Formats: sequence, structure tokens, C-alpha cells
Amino acid sequence: KMSLKKDAILEAIPNNGSLIVVIVNYSSAWRLVPELQNWAPDMVIADESQALKNGQSEQSKGCTAIGSKAKYRLILTGTPVSQGPMDFFSQYKFLDDRIFGKSFPKFRGEYALMGGYMNHEVVGFKNLETLTGKAHSIAFRVTKAEALDLPETLDQNLYCYLDEAATAYEEMEKKMVTTLKEGEVTAPIVLTQLLRLQQITGGFLPMEEGNPVQVGNEKLKVFKEFLEDFPRDKKLVVVARFVPELHALKQVCDQLQRSSTVFYGATENRGEVVRKFQEEKDPNVLLIQIQTGGVGITLHRADTMLFYSMDFSYNNYEQVKARVHRIGQENKVTYIHLLAKDTVDETILTALQNKRDVAELVVDKMKNNSIF
Repeated sequence: KMSLKKDAILEAIPNNGSLIVVIVNYSSAWRLVPELQNWAPDMVIADESQALKNGQSEQSKGCTAIGSKAKYRLILTGTPVSQGPMDFFSQYKFLDDRIFGKSFPKFRGEYALMGGYMNHEVVGFKNLETLTGKAHSIAFRVTKAEALDLPETLDQNLYCYLDEAATAYEEMEKKMVTTLKEGEVTAPIVLTQLLRLQQITGGFLPMEEGNPVQVGNEKLKVFKEFLEDFPRDKKLVVVARFVPELHALKQVCDQLQRSSTVFYGATENRGEVVRKFQEEKDPNVLLIQIQTGGVGITLHRADTMLFYSMDFSYNNYEQVKARVHRIGQENKVTYIHLLAKDTVDETILTALQNKRDVAELVVDKMKNNSIF
């Protein structure tokens, strides 16, 4: 029914020779491939084109099919490469498949070094000068500093020490080391183990069945102290990875009588939530899930963003930071990272700030016996 409704919208658009622009999100575009192809756009623009980097995804295949029928194509992105040079292939396949060809295995063979389990993992890269030259042959790069007159940014770290959660963390850490020693170290295994450790630093023990159990509140205590001192007339954006963390942070805001709203996957009327934060006195604090609040919204009413936890994606990290540091921001922007000292939190932040894949960094550390 939804497809038919959208199809009807396309058919109702008059073709009177004037410029007509249709805006479609990625999740809808791949479901409307025949309809959009029949509508025959002259130009297809893929904004935030890093969404196409996974060539096996339906939205990447669908958008490439739609673009193949257009005379002109354009991609726009601030983070074309977030996981590595392999991210280029699918974006350029949509844009112009003459640059890197149509075969991903051939592209990978040209620019990637393979290893790991069954020789199926990318362990390094080669011919990067050639790759960069081809990519830039049809690209125009403008830095944020060149394009926008934005205020400076400041990064700060705020630390806590695990106490109540220390036992759970140490036990999980021992299990992780045992698991990794018993089998071959691969990125998926490392990420799974890191995820569990990260949940504990946030105060929650992951359970195989059911909801996580709260095992500590060290980070929450430091957040409460921070919020008590934070000016009540200023807006604050708090970023977290896990939904239980968002709800726990909401409880702290309620205790301190700071109006707040949670913004995550299940949030309805997201546009209205953002509008109220931007235009009205309340909510004073916006608690957002990094995977949900990273693209397409403006939050420059706040000039302070606190990271309670982060995911493993450099792209997500940079995108969510840009929600407050964008056109219209008049104040210096401060990013505060709340970290549990001597834990995986520091490893994750180090990787992201050095634009590195988290799993890659940890594997390197393990090879040098210095993971923790």
C-alpha cells in the first residue's frame, strides 16, 4: 500500500518543463526502483553517499539501478571512507563504474591485501596512490574549514574508575582473553567481545537471554556531578550507544529536575522532538542514540556534547559530532568523552580519534601483547 501511494505521488507530479525535485530517503528508494526508473529523472543525487558503501545491501543495489537510468549522477559526503579504502567501490559504482569497474573482487584484488581466516579478510592495502588518483579524478573536495566559517572545537575527557562494575569487567575480560587465545583472532570476534566489555563500563552486564542487568553506576555518578554543575540556561546533547544507558541517563536528568527527551530508534515524531530542542526552552537535555541521531538533524542550539559511550564506527562518531558543529553555531563547541579509566573505553576513543577501525587497533595491540 505504501508503495502504491508513493507511486501515485510520482505519477501526479506535472511534467511542464520546469525543474522538479523529488526527495526520497534510502530506505524507500530501493523499494521503488521500477517506479523511480519509469519516472526517468535526468539527475540522481546520493546525499550522505557513505550509505551506499556496502555493495551487498538492498539500498546500494537499488540506488545504483536507479542512477543507471539517469544522464547525470552526483554523490555528496563528508566521510567517503570510514572503514577503509574498500568503501570507495560501491559509491563509485553508482557514480561512474568506469573509474573502478563493476567487479568488487577485481577491485579488491587490485587494492587490498588478503589474509586471516581462509584468506577472506582484508588485512592491508596496496596501490593506494593509484586508487586515490582515480578517486580524485572526478571528485571535488572542500574541507569544512574552507566552506564554513565555524567556531573552534574543543575535546575533553572526563574519567571515572570502575568500582561496583570492576568484578564483572575483570571476569568478562578474562573470558575474552581465553576466547581469543583458543581460536583465531578475527575482527567479528574481537568486536563482539569489546561490545560486552563496553556495556559493562556503562553499568550494564549483557545477558544471553533477557535485558541487561545493571552492575554499576560509576559513569552515571560522574554524569550526575557534571550535570549538577552544567548551567541550567544552556542546552546539552548526550550521546550513548545502548538503549538501557539512555533510560538510565533520563532518570538522572529527572532526579536533577532537568527536562530531557530520549531520541533513539523507537522515537516517534522525531522532527518535532528536534524542533522543540532547537526552538523551545524544554527539553534542556537531548539524549540521543549514536546510530539514530547521527545524520540529518541540526542541534546547534547546544554547544556542548557529552559522549557517555560510542560505537565502533568512525563515520558515526564524526557524523554525530557534526550535529552541533554546523551552520548557525556561534559558540565554541565542546565535546566531552566520559571514560572508565584503564578500560576498553580508552581504546575505542583512541581508535576513533585516529580515524582507525576499532577492531584493527585491538588486533594490533594483541599481537604486541598490549591489548589492555
